Formats: sequence, structure tokens, C-alpha cells
Amino acid sequence: MKVDLFDFELPEELIAQTPLLDREASRLMVLDKNTGEIQHEQTFRSILSYLKEGDCLVLNDTRVLPARLYGVKQETGAKVEVLLLKQLEGDQWETLVKPAKRVSKGTVITFGDGKLKATCVGTSEYGGRIFTFTYEGIFYEVLEQLGEMPLPPYIQEQLGDQERYQTVFSREMGSAAAPTAGLHFTEQLLEDLREKGVHTAFITLHVGLGTFRPVTAESIDEHDMHAEFYQMTEGTARLLNDVREKGGRIITVGTTSTRTLETIATENDGKFVEASGWTSIFIFPGYQFKGIDGMITNFHLPKSTLIMLISALAGRENVLHAYNEAVKEKYRFFSFGDAMLIIEGSKQL
Repeated sequence: MKVDLFDFELPEELIAQTPLLDREASRLMVLDKNTGEIQHEQTFRSILSYLKEGDCLVLNDTRVLPARLYGVKQETGAKVEVLLLKQLEGDQWETLVKPAKRVSKGTVITFGDGKLKATCVGTSEYGGRIFTFTYEGIFYEVLEQLGEMPLPPYIQEQLGDQERYQTVFSREMGSAAAPTAGLHFTEQLLEDLREKGVHTAFITLHVGLGTFRPVTAESIDEHDMHAEFYQMTEGTARLLNDVREKGGRIITVGTTSTRTLETIATENDGKFVEASGWTSIFIFPGYQFKGIDGMITNFHLPKSTLIMLISALAGRENVLHAYNEAVKEKYRFFSFGDAMLIIEGSKQL
């Protein structure tokens, strides 16, 4: 299947550069995954009308690292930008560096007048650098002081409130990017959903920057999917199995939650179990879902693995029609944009 089949025209002005002050104020498109029928809702809070007692929302509780650091080479004072990608072991991290040509094995970079130091100990598979960090105190607390939020490359505006790129339920530090479908939820909305009888379950998948890596291959089969760390507790697995046994629907919030559930369900004959590991599952049309009944997601990049995933759930033609409708209706796209609910039956309950 050709990657070009997932292309669409997107005016640059529809790429949301800043988040709305009110998380719930995003618009919501509802897409029937079987018929392609579309409904438009003026606020995300309308999600209350589409979920029913016994359903379960699955949310990714990962928290974004303030992973962009600006430092200087200890020897020369030359400026260097370091982006943390993945913790390897202890205080050793895989990173991206700009300019990479200035950093070789043995190079020492200092941040915050020496509060944090990084020594290059090698290169990574994709041309990044591996650093060992030294500091006093707790690493994540030092990072909170010195680091900046690693916003996606298509966002050019500065983020005034760093918490606006975190979900209200984030707690497990480790992502290089936010699970953005979760940004639409407030504590009040989650409470209102629970009062309606909708369950909430949490998994963890630490989002890597591979999420934003463009598909450069001509054919989907030739794309090498990035791997990301996931974890599901025994309590979450038990809840999801119980929801399914009682006829409730499992609705994932975002592609990260979807990939986690599908990884676990695929490996365990459709059942959920306590599990953790690395997943590089690549979901595209032809895939048969085993773990979910619907999902909430944002509007994604043309020709991205993310639009391929939702096309597997709702059909490529339905999704592209919905995206063209979103452009026509001037929905806001990408991380700080509006939301889409993909589910069977688009009528309110």
C-alpha cells in the first residue's frame, strides 16, 4: 500500500500554534467508523453525550520531560542544544544534539552554570549521541529547573504555561512528547464521566520523537516503526477484561493508548494482562483490532503513521473524507488542535 494514499491538502493556518485557555473548548468531530457519517460538536465536553454507563476510557498517564537543554561545551564555550530521547540505564541517555558535528566521544557539556554536566560516551543507531549525566540531587528536579518543553517541530510559538503541554492526569515521567488526545480533558470532565458510570483506566506509554518522524518510504511495508516503552498494571488489565465481559466498550484516548492495548491484546489472544516492554506495532489498513472499540484522537499529519492507524479503524476513505471536511470547517490540527471521536454509531446516547 502506497504512502501517498494517505495524503491530503492542509492549509498552514489550520495548524494550531497555541493551546486554548479552556481545555474543553476544543471542537469535536464524531465519525462513525462503519458508515463514515460525521457529526460536528462545538465543544469537546459533548463527549459526555456519546459515552454510556459501562464504557471505559483508557488514558495514557505519561508525563512529558522538559527534555530540551541548552548548554555549552566545557572546553570551548560553544553553544549546544541537547534533546533527551530515551533513558538507557541509570544516568545514561540517548539524545539528539545540535550541532551534532561539534560533539564526539569524550565531549563534556555543561548546563545551568555547571548544575548539570553531560559526557558523551558514544553515538546511537540513528546518529544521536549517548550521554552520561552528573549532577547533585534528583535528576528530574534539576531537569525541571533547566529544561524546556520539547514542542513538536510544526509549533513555532513559545508556550507560556508548560503545564498546558501536560495532561491533567500525567504522573509517570518519561515522554519526549505529549499524548495530545488527552489534553482536552479537565478534572471536572473526568469526574462528570465517572458520575455517568464511565470507567477510566490508565496505561503508560512513553512517547518518543519517532511519533513525528515522517514516513519517507514509498510503501507502508518499507517503513521502520519506532519502539516505545509501555506498561499496564494488573488492576487496569482486570478492569478492561471486566468491561468487555459485561458488554461495555473500550475507548482509547489517543494513538499511544491504542498501540499499547493492541500490543497486549495481540500477544494474549485478545485478553489483557499485566505487562510491560517495548512496542513497535505498526497499525495500518488491513489490521484487525483486538483490544478496542473506538478512540478519541486529534487531527494528524498527512502521510503519517498516525493517520494510517485511524484509517485502519475507520477506513481510509472515511478518514480522508472526514479530514477534508475538517479542513473545510476550519478545525484546528495537530497537538494543540481539535478532537475526533471514532466510534460505531454517531448518534448521541
